[in-house]
Amino acid sequence: MAVYVYSIVLTSHPQRLDGLDGVGDPPTTLRTVRTEKLSAVISDAPEKLRPKRRDLGAHQAVQARLMADGTVLPLQFGFTTTDDDTVRAVLEDRADEFIERLQALDDCVEYHFKAAQDENALLRQILQESDEARELNEAIRSGSSSPELPLALGELVSQEVQARQDRLAAGVLDALRGFAREERSSQATGNDFLNVSFLVPRNNEGSFLSEEQGLAEELGEDFNLRLLGPLPAYSFV
Repeated sequence: MAVYVYSIVLTSHPQRLDGLDGVGDPPTTLRTVRTEKLSAVISDAPEKLRPKRRDLGAHQAVQARLMADGTVLPLQFGFTTTDDDTVRAVLEDRADEFIERLQALDDCVEYHFKAAQDENALLRQILQESDEARELNEAIRSGSSSPELPLALGELVSQEVQARQDRLAAGVLDALRGFAREERSSQATGNDFLNVSFLVPRNNEGSFLSEEQGLAEELGEDFNLRLLGPLPAYSFV
């Protein structure tokens, strides 16, 4: 029967799973596949598994319990493979790789950070600070502009937005990365100019959180900073 894989830990990890259920309806039973150095927490894989709240919660509860007792390589929700023997073979074949990542993640948690700036506030800032943008805008509003001016203004504003957001992203990263062991950036979407995950040692959490709060206060109400964590280090497996 196919198996669902939750996470990988060192065999020396306590692996306390009492009182926890696996994914599925009815819930599956958690168990471990062990090798000399590594263990994987698994259960039978339910048919037609979907990311429903109960199953997402069950997956996350396993990660949280294991994180409380040691370092974890958390797998993303929905990872399945053929059987226990396949899991065991992967643990044996890739033991050095998994142990290296467990060492890199030791005593760390993930924080996911996104940042956006209010679009209207950014446009006002550009018109206030860019003489060229302001002159083009005034010419268009006067009604005596040529058809080329709106296009020129649009191109100029687009370039200014990108340049300013790049500078903002670089400044925020510089402020926060000193408290992190690793970082992983993803494509920002919507109004966001930054979408990044940080691997933060637990002894740096307080300083990291204080720095993020300081950034929020410094940037002001025109900015929307969202910080999610502490999380299992999904982005760094």
